[in-house]
Amino acid sequence: MTERELLDYAKEGMERAYAPYSGFQVGAALLAKSGKVYVGCNIENASFGATNCAERTAIFKAVSEGECEFESIAVVCSEGRKAYPCGICLQVMSEFFPNGTVILEDETGIFTYQVNELLPGAFRLDRRQTE
Repeated sequence: MTERELLDYAKEGMERAYAPYSGFQVGAALLAKSGKVYVGCNIENASFGATNCAERTAIFKAVSEGECEFESIAVVCSEGRKAYPCGICLQVMSEFFPNGTVILEDETGIFTYQVNELLPGAFRLDRRQTE
């Protein structure tokens, strides 16, 4: 799957975002090692702490369906700028694919980062530190 295709899946997810409070829609598309794509969107709540990011929505959806090995995740937002994952999302990503890639896009192009590059000091169990 190309980066462009994964970003297009993320844009589809963004269209389903529930963001009545911020108006900031985010979509994510997670590529599993099996080749399956899991799409997520941000889901806001009047109690802001109950809000869930698009990245975690996609990851939790995949894990709840039995998938735990991932290659990359693409993230887009309604503002058309690079939508860097928040710290909580990066921590969750580091649990499942610390050497995986995060694909972002803005008007100048497509950018790829490694999860462990964006969160180098992630909390990890010893069994995951060698990945």
